[in-house]
Amino acid sequence: MAPLVALIAGWLLARLAGLLGVLALDGWQPALCAGLALMFTLTGVAHFTGRRAEMIAMVPPALPRADLLVTCTGVLELAGAAGLVLPATRPWAAVALALLLLVMFPANVHAARSGLTLGGKPVTPLVPRTVLQVVFLAACAAAAV
Repeated sequence: MAPLVALIAGWLLARLAGLLGVLALDGWQPALCAGLALMFTLTGVAHFTGRRAEMIAMVPPALPRADLLVTCTGVLELAGAAGLVLPATRPWAAVALALLLLVMFPANVHAARSGLTLGGKPVTPLVPRTVLQVVFLAACAAAAV
């Protein structure tokens, strides 16, 4: 749920900043990109901090080198977040992050079906997680256009 909170809070705070005169954030789309950047920074950093072992466990067993996959996806999330901040790379970053969400979704399915935990709490069940995934994909699509 933390990524959703980061997305919404980041979007609202950035939109408020835009309304208060920060020209780079003036408009719903730049504010949305700021919210997405915050969300992907949060999730990207998690690939390298205290939840790393839990994230490695989420990788489906059929995939090799779960540790390397978690590292790569974390780097890609952070790079995508940086790309969302720059207007010139924003559409490309949003599309790339949407594709990354699709590629990583099997890890969420595996985690939900296996009863894994994240931060000591059970991962989000599959149906709510799928709904969240659709929200994140829609946000990336809106940021890309």
